[in-house]
Amino acid sequence: MAYPPQPWSLRGQLHVSVWLVPVADLPSIPPEVTAAVRLVRIGRYALVGTAWVDYRSGGDMAYRELLSAVLMRAGLRPRVTITHIWVDSADSRDGGRELWGIPKELAEFELTETDAAAVVAGHAIAIGTIRRSRLALRLPIGFKVTQALAGRALTTPVRARARCGPAHLTWQLAADGPLGFLAGRRPLLAVTAADFRMLFGSERLAAE
Repeated sequence: MAYPPQPWSLRGQLHVSVWLVPVADLPSIPPEVTAAVRLVRIGRYALVGTAWVDYRSGGDMAYRELLSAVLMRAGLRPRVTITHIWVDSADSRDGGRELWGIPKELAEFELTETDAAAVVAGHAIAIGTIRRSRLALRLPIGFKVTQALAGRALTTPVRARARCGPAHLTWQLAADGPLGFLAGRRPLLAVTAADFRMLFGSERLAAE
């Protein structure tokens, strides 16, 4: 096992956009997940988040990431389920899949303070720009991720603190790519969680 045991202690920068997407256009969600949590609907729409994440040195692992997640709920408690995710670390890919059922794939990345791109098999699946506001507050962040693992739904806690503030992100998404369901749409808002310190997973899950 080349990846660390959970929980993973991580540091870095995260830039997320939130989209309003017709439910009919959403990617498929595993039945194990939909049996455990329900989709959050706003009329005929759902909320999707896409994020560039730069996990930097000082944590258990350093790598770059692009993900797409759908907002769900367990009763009134919010959850997210990750439908698409790419990283540039085989160890992160293997750990994400084996520990939490997160469907990580490999990609090549450009990810700087102002520009981002993810390339798979020579084709850009996402290109973007990042403009952060200087207005930010250091805030606690907590949420849970529900994924399908070994035929059941597994819910994993995530805890972090970060300097959170508004951002302006642009996205160019390949219409024939895995994030094509967002191509041509405009996100509702964007936020940066800068200089985050994150704990992903729990010792309790590691012991099960």
